[in-house]
Amino acid sequence: MTTEFILLRHGETEWNALGRLQGHLNSTLSREGQRQAEALAARLATLPFQALYSSDLDRAVQTASRIAARTGHDVQRDARLRERGLGVLEGLTRAEAGQRHPAVFAAYTEGHADYVVPEGESASQRLRLALHCLEELGARHPGARVVVVTHGGLLSALLRHCLRIPAAAPRAFSVLNAGWNQFDLHEGSLRMVTWGDVSHLRALSLDDT
Repeated sequence: MTTEFILLRHGETEWNALGRLQGHLNSTLSREGQRQAEALAARLATLPFQALYSSDLDRAVQTASRIAARTGHDVQRDARLRERGLGVLEGLTRAEAGQRHPAVFAAYTEGHADYVVPEGESASQRLRLALHCLEELGARHPGARVVVVTHGGLLSALLRHCLRIPAAAPRAFSVLNAGWNQFDLHEGSLRMVTWGDVSHLRALSLDDT
């Protein structure tokens, strides 16, 4: 049976707006991020689904909680859905990271899947955790639709995994805050169905005009 996963990136955070690397550190949703989370909640209020899971990091939980308030689901937290741990680079802008940890930042930006950031982890380590989590959730919810709130780096890794894009290949796609991405899990194989849908955010743009 196929399990349909609606994988959502959390709303914009204060650090997203400032261009700071977040990793496992917490940054609260910005005002815009709160509005984005509400737009996701409004869209999901019209779509039946069986369960709501979230990374245990605050920005994801804050987004998931706004969805839960509209849909009535419990938010089930799972640390395997976290962003990649960026160790010594967390909390820094890219410019600051390049100045303070030039060798580490250079290795990080080269994008090799198995490079472990000091005090952090590799992209491949994080991807394996997420895949195991999704496989477990698929077995728990066969034939169902499941909503998961997670992070941009992890979503990027899942897309590369499905489309067999090498981790070190330059990123030629966007990973948008509050983006809606559908991945189907069938017989242990994950397939990307929809990527980067932000149609639910159009009303926000209209409100600002």
